[in-house]
Amino acid sequence: MEQSFPPRIHVLLARSSDLGLVLRRGPSKSVCTLLWNRRRDTFELGQWLRGRIYERRCDLSPDGSHFIYFAMNGRWISETGGSWTAISRAPYLRALVLLGKGDCWHGGGLFTGPRSYWLNEGYGHKSLRASSEVTRDRSFVPTQNFGGECPGVYYPRLLRDGWTLVERTGDARDACTVFEKPLRAGWVLRKLAHEQVDAAPGRGCYWDEHELEHAASGLLDAYPDWEWAERDAGSLVFAKAGALHRVRLPDGDGIGEPSLLRDFSDLRFKPIKAPYG
Repeated sequence: MEQSFPPRIHVLLARSSDLGLVLRRGPSKSVCTLLWNRRRDTFELGQWLRGRIYERRCDLSPDGSHFIYFAMNGRWISETGGSWTAISRAPYLRALVLLGKGDCWHGGGLFTGPRSYWLNEGYGHKSLRASSEVTRDRSFVPTQNFGGECPGVYYPRLLRDGWTLVERTGDARDACTVFEKPLRAGWVLRKLAHEQVDAAPGRGCYWDEHELEHAASGLLDAYPDWEWAERDAGSLVFAKAGALHRVRLPDGDGIGEPSLLRDFSDLRFKPIKAPYG
């Protein structure tokens, strides 16, 4: 019998608004997007894609209005060549900007401003659709180079969003890059970003786990099942087993009981048309 796993969750938070974008993947060749209102903790379904969105090569504009992503459906004899970088109006996937790629090297990008973006170019992008809503920023260069695949976009995004790179260990087949972000009362949220060729079933070659540490007291709480986590104003939000949770920031006793915001396990593919042409 084929082993089943909960959907995988990755989240992008807008830097200057209370919006977020949830990417929910599962089964492996189906992914959908949901707009998250972080003030009310409500969710609006965007669109589904039969294929793969590489969540670590994605970004949300500072106001949460636009989404840049890299996707692959494997239709190599097609207009896009089977993979592409696109910019859409969040939470939808219909491309305003469409750049055919044809392979899975590089692709995706980052927003450098409200309407400007950096393209993880590499080579091979072919312009298929353009829009005046966004402008490519050709002067931007990430402060550190982590290669052309997922870490090349994901790690600069973490650094931009207030994480500090602490160390990188391992080799090309099994590496771990450690990031930290201060919380309050001496607590630190630690993200262990793995790059692993032979990852365990249910994980991709890129996966994260998390820890909370209080250096002064020596307390260390490990959360290997938190696949995404971030500080959101006065609380901590994290994804675990296909669901999103919120918990108050830790104090002297650590974190309390988390509240469930939404379990995404019940979602099933259905065609949805974007409300723009």
